[in-house]
Amino acid sequence: MGAYSYRALNEAGKTVKGILEGDSERQVRTQLRAKKLKPLDVESASAGARADKPSQGFDLKLFRRGVRTKINAKDLSLMTRQLASLVKSGLPLDEALQATARQQQKPNNERILLQVRAKVLEGFSLAQALNENPGAFNDMYRAMVRAGESSGYLGPVLERLAEYTQKSQIIQSKLRSATIYPAVLLTFALLVIVALMAFVVPDLIGIFQHQETQLPLLTRMLIATSDFVVGYGVYVLIAIIGAVWGVKRLLRAPKRLRTWHAWQLKLPVMGNLVRQINSSRFASTLGLLTNSGVPLLQALNIAGQVMTNKILQENVQEVAEAVHEGTSLHKAMNNVGGFPPLLVQLVSSGESNGTLPEQLENAAEDQERELEMMLGVAMGLLEPLTVVFMGGAVGLIVLAILMPIFEMNTLI
Repeated sequence: MGAYSYRALNEAGKTVKGILEGDSERQVRTQLRAKKLKPLDVESASAGARADKPSQGFDLKLFRRGVRTKINAKDLSLMTRQLASLVKSGLPLDEALQATARQQQKPNNERILLQVRAKVLEGFSLAQALNENPGAFNDMYRAMVRAGESSGYLGPVLERLAEYTQKSQIIQSKLRSATIYPAVLLTFALLVIVALMAFVVPDLIGIFQHQETQLPLLTRMLIATSDFVVGYGVYVLIAIIGAVWGVKRLLRAPKRLRTWHAWQLKLPVMGNLVRQINSSRFASTLGLLTNSGVPLLQALNIAGQVMTNKILQENVQEVAEAVHEGTSLHKAMNNVGGFPPLLVQLVSSGESNGTLPEQLENAAEDQERELEMMLGVAMGLLEPLTVVFMGGAVGLIVLAILMPIFEMNTLI
């Protein structure tokens, strides 16, 4: 029995959408007619999984229906926690998947879960069924489920997964919230300055342009800047948008992206922030995987994939190769470089006393605390700097306007 998504007309002539389980499309159509619905379109829910596979053309049919194969972190955490509770209660896996699917409020999430259940009913393991949706369940998620199934502790592993996903979502929310206020403040400051230069300054400066005496240098600079904003401001805005789009296009090339990531690590503040974020993700993921029974080499390869910086990803690959050749983890990390000293020390301690997963989790918590401190300091400096920038710019504008007035009073 598989899951099928449908579009149908109800008795009022309105289009309704949903998901039903059945052995074939014909059986689903029969179920729809029994519910007094006129089926318009019925297809297997597994059609959405094909969106993750490379194709030669664009599937307009999937685009028109809004088929998605990803689940956001918040929904994934809640879904995993619900599934873990049902599995730990002794409910069969297929029934647990069906019950979890029914609790989903988003049709996309329900469709994906029913697709996974259909594979489980066909005899596949849960990890194998999750492989059909790599966009929704990443490598780390599938590796942990595979380890949980092989060890017989699927429920506890799913609970760890739910906690990890929720924790990752909280960290991402903190990063976004920490940057929203300064970004809004800076944008508002720039808009105010541009508005002054485009609409206010020309009217105020107009009274000085007919004077026979030469205006002060600051006033002449203000007039020239105002004329430039009025005459070419739109073109500058278009150029900035085009430059941002062009840079994004250029960074799609792996070599250019690697060069940019190498520059990121060399920047004074941004480099430390990028290194801190990635090392926290690496330690947290590696600790979670090793604690769930995933082999160290496989855990290293997966943990490297969650890092967003290509240079740091290459460092993890070098560490994995060194560990494969027989080098201890902490020595490999120390030789490769790029990892915080505290993380290397905790890994060394964990390897010496057999508590590597616990030490990695401790390291992840330390990295997260340090990251929060760095964000607090950075945002604490950025906010007053933005206010000073806005105040200084407005002050220069006011001074440039007042200087000719002061000179006129002196002459009088």
